[in-house]
Amino acid sequence: SPPSVLTQQTRDWRQAVTDGDQERLRGWRTAFVEGLRQARAAGHGAEIDREGALLRPDAALGGGIPNGAYRCRVTKLGAKSQGLLPYISYPAFSCRIKAERDLQGFAKLTGSQRQVGLIFPNDQLRSVFLGTLVLGDEARAMQYGSDPERDLAGYVERIGDNRWRLILPYPRFESVIDVVELVPAP
Repeated sequence: SPPSVLTQQTRDWRQAVTDGDQERLRGWRTAFVEGLRQARAAGHGAEIDREGALLRPDAALGGGIPNGAYRCRVTKLGAKSQGLLPYISYPAFSCRIKAERDLQGFAKLTGSQRQVGLIFPNDQLRSVFLGTLVLGDEARAMQYGSDPERDLAGYVERIGDNRWRLILPYPRFESVIDVVELVPAP
């Protein structure tokens, strides 16, 4: 199983988060709106509308996510720089959420970019995800906070019956925001 990516033994994400990631979290809605704007301007309005709550910034319903196996599908909105696509939707990968001490551990198990980290309690609407990006054939995750290029911060939100999303504003690579749909694996 992937090693824990956080060294601090804390249940309070505010004690673990880097300053840069606190900024990214604060700007989540701005990132979401800008990513959608770019994707719609590039002609992807129909695809966005088809996703319903997944790609609506204010769709969070409240309630945590249970441990278990998930199908996770990544949609990248907005382009970090010229020449990158403002809308990409990938097929589903395998993810897992499991108890990790008194928090939850999240791991994307397949694909060339794998998010690994911890889910912290936050408020009624959303939990906070802090983690790192594992690339290619790397076997293990780096410690959160050791490489800003790899650090990830986002929110986990319930958006329907048995449907959640992980939103990752301003990831270091490619997009303005990544939205990961999470549905229980059959």
